[in-house]
Amino acid sequence: MDKVAGFQPDLILLDVMMPEMDGPTTLKAFRKMPEANEILVIFMTARSQTHEVEEYMELGAIDVIRKPFDPITLCDQIKKIWEQYNGS
Repeated sequence: MDKVAGFQPDLILLDVMMPEMDGPTTLKAFRKMPEANEILVIFMTARSQTHEVEEYMELGAIDVIRKPFDPITLCDQIKKIWEQYNGS
């Protein structure tokens, strides 16, 4: 959390299931930080039933990448999500 404020990335990939603080909790914390509240977030998860994906999107994620994902095409998938979100 501390590094995000100083780094201010354009996009963060967050796993839903993480130790100590899960992805949704992390995103909620980002939204409370003035220096991180506009950072775009994509969740990565195996928990991808329709109601779960809707919940992640309601929290402010721009998309969800379902696990298992193909590491060969992951960069292209992220680029496509970025372009769709930004209208490129």
